[in-house]
Amino acid sequence: MNRTGSSDVPREDVNVNTTYVCGHRNPDTDAIVSAMAYASLMNTLGENGYIAARLGQLNDETSFLLRKFGFSQPMLLTTVRTQIRDIDFDRPPQVGISVPVSHAWDLLQKNPSLNAIPVTNEDGTLFGMVTAGGIAQSDMQAIEKPVLEDVPVYNVLSALEGHIINCDDDVFDTLSGEVHIALPTPGGALRGLKEGAIVVCGEQEDVVEQALAMRASCIILCQSDLAEKYHDLSSATCVIATPFDAWRATRMLYQATPVRRIAQIQELVSFHVDDFLDDVRETVLQSRYRSYPVLDSDNHVIGTLGRFHLLRPKRKRVVLVDHNEVGQTVPGLDQAELVGIIDHHRLGDVQTGYPVFMRNEPVGSSTTIVATMYQEHGLMPGEKLAGLMAAAIVSDTVMFKSPTTTPRDRKIAERLARIAGLDLEALGKEVFSASSAEKGADVLLRTDFKEFHLAGHKLGISQITTMDSEGMLQRKNDFLDEMHRLQEKGEYDMVLLMITDVLREGTALLFLGDQEIIRQAFSGAEVHDHETFLKGVVSRKKQMVPALALLWG
Repeated sequence: MNRTGSSDVPREDVNVNTTYVCGHRNPDTDAIVSAMAYASLMNTLGENGYIAARLGQLNDETSFLLRKFGFSQPMLLTTVRTQIRDIDFDRPPQVGISVPVSHAWDLLQKNPSLNAIPVTNEDGTLFGMVTAGGIAQSDMQAIEKPVLEDVPVYNVLSALEGHIINCDDDVFDTLSGEVHIALPTPGGALRGLKEGAIVVCGEQEDVVEQALAMRASCIILCQSDLAEKYHDLSSATCVIATPFDAWRATRMLYQATPVRRIAQIQELVSFHVDDFLDDVRETVLQSRYRSYPVLDSDNHVIGTLGRFHLLRPKRKRVVLVDHNEVGQTVPGLDQAELVGIIDHHRLGDVQTGYPVFMRNEPVGSSTTIVATMYQEHGLMPGEKLAGLMAAAIVSDTVMFKSPTTTPRDRKIAERLARIAGLDLEALGKEVFSASSAEKGADVLLRTDFKEFHLAGHKLGISQITTMDSEGMLQRKNDFLDEMHRLQEKGEYDMVLLMITDVLREGTALLFLGDQEIIRQAFSGAEVHDHETFLKGVVSRKKQMVPALALLWG
């Protein structure tokens, strides 16, 4: 059994119309909260199926705020590549390994569109596949070798729609033997009959008596009144009465064989529901089968996949919030259906082949935009969500000290705080007091890390917002060591760490790269040992990135 790909998406059962709302990688509070708030808004408006997602681990601040306001963290989404779960694959009936072949044949005849039916073990896992061609091949082989081997009696009774007429004390579990049709022929109907054979006959009492005497393993009475005569017979020979004629009874005997005997079990190719469609397509092109079993995470069979299912797969639906650059978004976006973008950053490099809803406004927080959308629809978020949204705005505007802050950010935050019954200044102190002292330098560096490409330069910029930059700078050497490793691994021209201090209203900047670039970009900043303090600089997107971009033209 072959498996391709691996699962990068959680195994929650999601509707086929699910729309994932996600912020950027290494998410900050604004990215998480704006995704949660927008998903809640759309679901409230009746656009069901919107789910907030995160593209990485939460930082201490966001985790603290979610706990404070009683929210669970959004689901982790690591790719939106198209998977088998995204397509409408077949969900045919399944058969157990012990059912007669006749039952599988009936299912195939009732469902002409099916190429194959999965055969499952008792625990629901895959045993094999049965096809109409496989059943026909087995039936043709029975002509050359008319023998039954250890076929359960109940299978025979089911296939023949018959019943045993022996006395109740006679017990039969399985039937075996060469099948002999007792037709009137020169030399006798049972000429050449061997002990232990299975005899198929009609209204032929002499044949029945002779078969009993020759210790046949089974006698099948077809449309015969002899069933009354031999009713309650005590014998080592199993006697079965059936309403079928001799020809049909004989054919159905072979179809009483358990389906596991004829199922294809060698060189099976199966797929898991989380396998990626491009990997599946490659495997299908290299195989000859028309139908492939689909398994869930517990290896239980849940359906079958045909080649035609791969032609027009249904893509995952995605809304991007707080970003619009490929380098910051969820992997596999090119295989997804981008539904919309809600952002407050510069326009990046996300491209679509069709129009999408886009709302990009020059405000200090994406949550501000979402809160505005609530107002436009005449809605208010609940008390807890309003408090969380206020905290996100405070966080992204650095207590309204960031140059990206607008009067609307403050006005919206104040309104949300009133709904939540919170003091905005006290909330801000809580936001920036969320402890990260126990985190390693590598974790802190990557928590809010973004990659930028400016005029041929590749930069990595991380930001830590705190109320104690001096305490953070005591770990300077640890930070620089991790920045060196990150620079080598990512082949960055420069790596910068902004330790933004809310109280000092500025940023202690640690950097790796040409120090002259920092001096020129920030008007003669005093640089010493990979460090400088930038008074009034608190925004990565509004101050740090534009200054470097302007320097490089």
